[in-house]
Order: sequence, then C-alpha cells, then structure tokens
Amino acid sequence: MCEILTDASAGAEDFFGCGSYGGGFRIETEIFINSRGQIQQCFGQGAGRRKRWGCIGGEGGLRGDARRLKYELVGIEAGFAYIGFDAVSTTAQEAKNPQRDLPIGIIASLLICTVLYIAVAAVLTGMVPWREVNIEAPIARAFLDRGLVGASHIITLGALAGLTSVMLVMLLGQTRVLYSMANDGLLPRKFFADIHPKWRTPWKNTILVGLLAAVVGSLVPIDDIGKMVNIGTLLAFVIVCIAVILLRRTDPDQARPFRTPWVPLVPILGVIFNGYMMYRLGWINWARLIIWLAIGLVVYFTYGQKHSKVQALKSGK
Repeated sequence: MCEILTDASAGAEDFFGCGSYGGGFRIETEIFINSRGQIQQCFGQGAGRRKRWGCIGGEGGLRGDARRLKYELVGIEAGFAYIGFDAVSTTAQEAKNPQRDLPIGIIASLLICTVLYIAVAAVLTGMVPWREVNIEAPIARAFLDRGLVGASHIITLGALAGLTSVMLVMLLGQTRVLYSMANDGLLPRKFFADIHPKWRTPWKNTILVGLLAAVVGSLVPIDDIGKMVNIGTLLAFVIVCIAVILLRRTDPDQARPFRTPWVPLVPILGVIFNGYMMYRLGWINWARLIIWLAIGLVVYFTYGQKHSKVQALKSGK
C-alpha cells in the first residue's frame, strides 16, 4: 500500500427517465503516471484529500507529485429502482373499471419499460464501451460520436417528448393526490378539490402544482431534485408496506378490491429494499426529508386532524 495526496473522486450517479435512481457499492480506481514515467492503476479507499491506495503496475510507490492521467474510472454502481408507475393508481377515480384496469396498467407499463431499458442498454454498450458512456445524454452522444448526426437529433427530440410526457403524468398524479386529500378533509376543500365547471378537473391545485414545479425546476440542480424525489417516493413505499401489515391485523374484515399477495413477506421485503435505497441517498437528503415531513405534520395537526372525515367517523360526528 502507498499514500498520495489527491482530490477524492466525485463518483457517478445515473438517472434513467424521471425519478429513477442507481445505488449500490462503489470501488474507486484511477490511472496514474508515477515519478519514473510508468503507468499504474490504483484502487482507492478513504475520503478527503488524503487517501490510501493499492497500486498495480510500475515500480515503487506513488508520490505527491505524481501526474494523474485524464482517464478515470470512477465508481461501480449496482442496483436500480423504478418510480413513477404508482402514478397510475392516482387515476383510479377516472377509470371505468379500476379493479381490472389499474393492475393491468401498472404491471404492463412496468414490463414494457423493463424490456425497453434492457434493450437500449444492450444496444448502447454495443456501440460504446460502458466506461465511456456519456451520463448526461448517453444515446444521443453515442450516435453523434459515430457521425450519425440526423439520428442523434431524432433521439434528442424523442427524449424531450419523453421527458415532457413523464412530467405531465407526474403532475397529473400529484394533483389527484391533493384532490383526494382535500375530499377527505386533510386539506382545504374549496381550493384543492375545486372542480372546473367545463373541464371537470381540479384546476386550482393543478395551477399551483405547475407553478411550484416550474420554480423548483428552474432554481434547484437536477441532481438534488432527483434525490429528493427518490427519497420521498421510497418513504411512501415503506409507509404503504408497513400499513398493509398493520391493516391486515387491525382491520382484517375491511373490503379489499386490491389485495397484496404473500403478506407479510412482500411488505417486509418492500421495507428492506426501499429502506436500503433510502440509506444510500446520504444524510443531506435525509435532512431535507425530515424538514419536509415536519412541514407536513404541522399541516396535519393544525388543520387536517380537525377536518378529517375519518376522525369524524371514529368520533361519531
């Protein structure tokens, strides 16, 4: 082992689509030229400017004046998660037969997207070595580097159309969640559940959500937005998994049009996997989540609990 003063590598994080996160284990490696002009590949462990390295190739240890090659392989990341398919469930009130249509919509979209992701990844890694994939625009850049400018432009337009449709669906889902909460008394009904007389949609909260999304998207870095979306959605999944277990015990006779199979195994696995991915998102995202939860709890205890229809039924009002 040898030591060298160097900046820690930043790492790499991949986002595929809207709100998907890659997490897992990380091994950092860098290519150096030592003081004798020999190439060495070193595997780093530690943090900060002082890092411990194990090196392969060349003779002797690395010194602080060693020159680092521009080529870097930073991070090996494994594991992935999909989010966004749950948005289908928020449109249950607008489906003709939700008991049949929603499971088909969720499972079919999940399977189709999985097949497409794998197929695109296979084509992309066939065109470009995986170490050289451009993170920001992987497919368009791969075609552009091979002189296929027209194809690159078509892919870019397709990506823009895809992102636009994803944002539309996510905004649709959020407005329906707010609408349902307002109908249950957890939010002011006159604003969040107000239906437009012509278009029959919750128009006021749609405008609010659109404005907030535009402001946040304009001012906050995309990495921070992605991580905040991920940790919030993963927490929702954890809460739902725990609720399934509790409700099966506390209210076993409740009518269940949608029934989770293999309880409690499926919910427990959901809590474990989603909780691990939340842990991987780092403390700063946990701090943001706690602040956001605190705001939500203030709204609930100052307004929602007093106007909740569920609480009114329990108290016999």
